[in-house]
Amino acid sequence: MYENLFEPISLGPSEIRNRIFNPPHGTTLGVNGLVSDQLIAYHEARARGGAGLIILEGMAFHPSFAFESAYLNAGRDDIIPGMTELARACRGHGTAVFGQLFHAGRSVRYSHDGSRPLVFSASDTPDDRYRVVPIPMSNDMVWEVIESYATAAARLAEAGLDGIEILASQGYLIGQFLNPITNRRDDEFGGSLENRMRFLSESIARTRQAIGSSKTLGIRITLDEKTQFGMEAGEAIKVCQALEHEGHLDYFSVISGSSASPDGWIHVFPPMAVPPAFVANDAAQLRSVVTKPVLVAGRINQAQAASQILSEGKADMIGMVRALIADPEFPNKVAANRSDDIRACIGCNQACVGHRLTHHAISCIQNPVTGRELEFRPRSTQPKRLVWVIGGGPGGMKAAITAADQGHEVILFEKQPKLGGQVNLAERLPGRSEFGGVTTNLMSELDRSSVRVCLSSSATTEAFHTIGPDAVIISTGAVPRLPEVEIIDTQFLSAWSVIAGEKPAGQNVVIADWSSDWSGMGVAHMLALSGYKVRLFSGASTCGESIPAIVRDQWFGELESLKVELTCYARFFGAEDQTAFFQHTINGEAITCEDVDAVVSCYPPRSNNDCNWIGQLKTSGTQPLQIKTIGDALAPRTVEEAVLEGFKAAWMIG
Repeated sequence: MYENLFEPISLGPSEIRNRIFNPPHGTTLGVNGLVSDQLIAYHEARARGGAGLIILEGMAFHPSFAFESAYLNAGRDDIIPGMTELARACRGHGTAVFGQLFHAGRSVRYSHDGSRPLVFSASDTPDDRYRVVPIPMSNDMVWEVIESYATAAARLAEAGLDGIEILASQGYLIGQFLNPITNRRDDEFGGSLENRMRFLSESIARTRQAIGSSKTLGIRITLDEKTQFGMEAGEAIKVCQALEHEGHLDYFSVISGSSASPDGWIHVFPPMAVPPAFVANDAAQLRSVVTKPVLVAGRINQAQAASQILSEGKADMIGMVRALIADPEFPNKVAANRSDDIRACIGCNQACVGHRLTHHAISCIQNPVTGRELEFRPRSTQPKRLVWVIGGGPGGMKAAITAADQGHEVILFEKQPKLGGQVNLAERLPGRSEFGGVTTNLMSELDRSSVRVCLSSSATTEAFHTIGPDAVIISTGAVPRLPEVEIIDTQFLSAWSVIAGEKPAGQNVVIADWSSDWSGMGVAHMLALSGYKVRLFSGASTCGESIPAIVRDQWFGELESLKVELTCYARFFGAEDQTAFFQHTINGEAITCEDVDAVVSCYPPRSNNDCNWIGQLKTSGTQPLQIKTIGDALAPRTVEEAVLEGFKAAWMIG
């Protein structure tokens, strides 16, 4: 259906087999700045899945920005052997590989030893997001960095990569030179646009000289940084036109957002509240004034959207980072007319960006094999006569699918008439409907599997003795609970019941948020949109402390617009006669909240122990049984842990 996604394209001397590329993104899969076997396996999975081009994560190349715990280092000769092996592995599947050279400038959150490092930029303009004041680079240092681009590119070319991309986007070092707000220099690299782009122009020219004409050379550029402090789109377009005129570049790759401000940062890794394919019009604007191919990325997670961007002439190639994290086989499935089988990314940012920003290897809440390709290689098992999975939330569904893929006979019991568990609540929140894709994707996989799904059905001792399963995976989830506090003459509701549709009394609602996760901010958002006056009290240092910062930051903007009052460090103690009582968690002082019609509690749920009888059967010795409890049934956490544990439990059955 989407043939235009599979038309070949030339990016300079590189012939790319289709129009789908995997854009650069940090993985935390390198080791001490070098390529690891796990990094090779990660990229090979996406090459095997049909991506036409992989552009590797941004690599450091100069001592002024070299944090080897987080970034590959192309400033070292010993990167060549591993990079050669990575390129060879991907090229074996017909996929081209480019390397990206990256310098963050002042946008640095890493450290070598725990102390704050020295950071460098065009000028000493303070950074609004990282809260640092950079050192202005000397003229000699600028030329040294320019030369380092070229020498690093030569290393990557020697390693056999097909091309080089220079990152000039999203408010990082080159963007800091281009932007007059952050570039206050009065030398040859500051002042006029010609001078401000000299750093980029010289880096491109010397890189081209270093890699020759047989390798592709492109840049990544931002037209809209989504912040008032960003470079103007008109100037960015002029930069691209001037660079094209200089004749060294083979393509432009367009992205959005900025690392330098909270509002711009949201659009670097846009959460599900940001519309899909939101950068496409920026790419179209640039494509209308340049002749070289224009690549685009930015929350494109559906084949239809990707194909439409191409058919409307907005871009020449489509970048899909998180879509290929969720399903590396995305291109192959589209090519085989199996688009409905794609495990679509939902933009939750939990295990991909969330892991990266906490210094862990990236993965996916829907696809735990991502980032663990070596750990979960295909294995041969002796099929069991029968596996029971009890509970049809995300963890149970993933366990059932995985067990069936291993060749086992599987029965999935779900006592509710609908699969999905807590996802059915989360998707009801404003701007979170896409989260329901977790259930939709797993149900699609169940439909294609041999799993027998029994809805409105519970596993019983009678069925157990009659059928006699060989292995049982317990995924019964959790049940809501309220804190043990005194409530007198005040309506007291759980967040779950409110999300499910129960209406708070009156108009003044206080949310007592112990969990500091999606539920508190989500319920506040939902009730405020319904016209309630909402006050959100969190026991944490910030509301939504346990969810990825990018998701939390976007939500803060929504709540502020809706006039939701936020109070942190507040422990709930009870309520009486329209007054809610809290205690400051640090100084112990009382916090009194008056004119309260209802209190909504976001308190941690309790593991559902409905299936404890199975463990008792095991200890009584009546059956030689493998039993594994997963997800919230083991300990209340998130979808990520439930799916990961469901996958592991089924994968280990033998």
